[in-house]
Amino acid sequence: MDLQYDPTVWQISLFEMTLRLLLALVLGGLIGLERELGGHSAGFRTHILVCLGSAVIVLLSMYGFSDFAAEPNVRLDPARLAAQVISGVGFLGAGTIMRNGFGVSGLTTAASLWVSAAIGLSAGAGFYYGAVIATFLVVVSLFLLNKVEKLFSRTKKVRELLIKMDKTSAGLNLVLMHLNQSGLQISKLTINNDEEEERLSDRHLTIRIQLKLKKIKNYEVSIAALAHMDGVVSLETEGVSA
Repeated sequence: MDLQYDPTVWQISLFEMTLRLLLALVLGGLIGLERELGGHSAGFRTHILVCLGSAVIVLLSMYGFSDFAAEPNVRLDPARLAAQVISGVGFLGAGTIMRNGFGVSGLTTAASLWVSAAIGLSAGAGFYYGAVIATFLVVVSLFLLNKVEKLFSRTKKVRELLIKMDKTSAGLNLVLMHLNQSGLQISKLTINNDEEEERLSDRHLTIRIQLKLKKIKNYEVSIAALAHMDGVVSLETEGVSA
């Protein structure tokens, strides 16, 4: 069977192209709006640009080289440029990830940028239903499941403290004594005593304490007292999965 060149395969109308770009703009904006309302580093405009840019790239990959499609030595691969988008968005995502206190923040925003690129590719390729359904599921995951996650975090029975204080043995002893008197069980204690960091941090002592709780209320009262204790420069707390 002889394969014949069909020029209509590599052509798109202005209306269709505009529709795909507008859809990418709207879908990216919906995801970005949730991030913007949450005060995250990559928000409304960033997600729109990622989604819209991905749609432009897949349109370019599919229809931008139609003039060369009839050449005998040319093979067009619509997925070639599009495939580079997913890995390229990783550089943007890396910029939103930061080390903060106990762990890493920005992973969800990085993932939302990545999935926005995938949705933009889908919209640009004309996979409308897939793009719309994926956007709906992403918005539900980011907005509703965030509330569920916060609800579960309140019931966690393990907490971590990051305390920065003046480097005095008396201050450390007072902190440990206060925690014991409050009925909080210390399961792990780490003291940062690095000499170079010590010099740069103006002789402050960094203490990481992991606690097992029996009552959340006792923990909250204890933290409030620690924050006003002499020698305590700063205090951070975060729940950890048991």
